[in-house]
Amino acid sequence: MTHPLVVQLRFTRSEWLRGLEGVSEADAVRHFGRMNCISWTVGHPAWQENLNWIQRVQGKPLYPELNEIYAMGAPMSSPALKDSLALWRGVTQASEPYLDSLTTEKLQETFVSAMSGTVRSVGSALQRTIYHYWYHLGEVQAIRQMLDQRDLPQFRRARDRPRGGLPAGFKIDSK
Repeated sequence: MTHPLVVQLRFTRSEWLRGLEGVSEADAVRHFGRMNCISWTVGHPAWQENLNWIQRVQGKPLYPELNEIYAMGAPMSSPALKDSLALWRGVTQASEPYLDSLTTEKLQETFVSAMSGTVRSVGSALQRTIYHYWYHLGEVQAIRQMLDQRDLPQFRRARDRPRGGLPAGFKIDSK
């Protein structure tokens, strides 16, 4: 059975994609002051997931360019949205077997963070990843408002989902 925190991450990812619906390539690369553009922001959580679930576990990054373009502190850039989404999809798909293997015991295992040098648990890294998505989803929605986009996706609570099930692409258990 999939751990509830992994289910929460998958729900968060589905809301992330829903929050990007309707963003054009042209709008995705617009910058407002020193804010990162939407396309960079799409690749940024892929960088974090690559670091947490692939690079740390398997010992090498799946996509080394994530560390160059989308890392925290990377120079401002405007990658194509289609490229950022392709990297994001590749990382999230590649991370699924590891995420499916997580149990309460495995979530309590610790590692030294490559970024801060502090000891963290796998569970705290998972929670931080979830919170990180929501932070950047809010940022994306703010940029979209500055682009004068209307009728933006709103957070969907479980009771607000249409009858017939979960959003497309959302899976509770991959087994």
